[in-house]
Amino acid sequence: MNRRQFITLLGGAAAWPLAARAQQAPGRRPTIGYLGGADATSQRAWLDAFVQRLHELGWIEGRTVAIEYRWAEGRPERYAEIAAEFVRLNVDVILAGGTEPAVAAKQATSIIPIVFPTAGDPVASKLVTSLARPGGNVTGLSNFASDLAAKRLEILRDALPELRRLATMVNTDYSGGVTETEQIQTAAGALGLEIIRLPIRRVEDIAVALDGLKARAQALYAIGDPLVNAQRLRISAFALATRLPTMFPQRQYLEVGGLMSYGPNYLDLNRRSADYVDKILRGAAPADLPVEQPTKFDFAINLITAKALGLAIPPSLLVRADEVIE
Repeated sequence: MNRRQFITLLGGAAAWPLAARAQQAPGRRPTIGYLGGADATSQRAWLDAFVQRLHELGWIEGRTVAIEYRWAEGRPERYAEIAAEFVRLNVDVILAGGTEPAVAAKQATSIIPIVFPTAGDPVASKLVTSLARPGGNVTGLSNFASDLAAKRLEILRDALPELRRLATMVNTDYSGGVTETEQIQTAAGALGLEIIRLPIRRVEDIAVALDGLKARAQALYAIGDPLVNAQRLRISAFALATRLPTMFPQRQYLEVGGLMSYGPNYLDLNRRSADYVDKILRGAAPADLPVEQPTKFDFAINLITAKALGLAIPPSLLVRADEVIE
């Protein structure tokens, strides 16, 4: 066999396992590697939505499918470690909970199918070639929408007509956060807002960022990612203690004292990710499954927090909310 024949054969062999992984050995249960970007407590509702939908599709944990759970607890260095472990375990599909976990999984394997339930910008982060034709072994759902930042700022201004200075907390290692920061800056310019950036990269950075904020801002906008999600209680507690109104990306932040949230319905996205896993386990190739975008958005207000902050939320804003916590 000459060198060219060998390279051609090798290329074909590399493509074969991805298409053949769904052909399970008789009696063997397929295994899902669940890579949670935050922790089991903060992502419990997402996990439950995913597992419940799997059950509806005929995959019963412990009987027809096995799930290996691993949690990075908001620490980026854990993503690569967990992804490498799933490769060693030879799982049948990896559910990677977020942009950076999915990137780490893709770097660890070009063979095992990867599904992301949320990704800020799958094309910009090079998870997929395009939304319509992902290519490779990765697909899933994007939580990206170009007007989210503008809508969140408009809501804040409606709730706080005197708002002039807004602090934004962003994990600078989160690619979606970089994009959202640019959108915030554009929207803030149109509203005449001054943006005070609080960049973080690790858990240890959060206390430093918040302590340095002092009384410089009138509200706090936290850009969601696994690190911020895992530390949402600390962030909300600081905001309450300093009487700082907050805007978060999803409702679960309001459960620990956040004031308002607006964004995609993450439970819906995680449910829909189970449909991708189902199709892959039944033989579909990730490259042929287009990346879908959010179809449901939620706006929630926590009136208990508003009362604690001494804020009167305008009735016009309350009637727009999908949920009001009292």
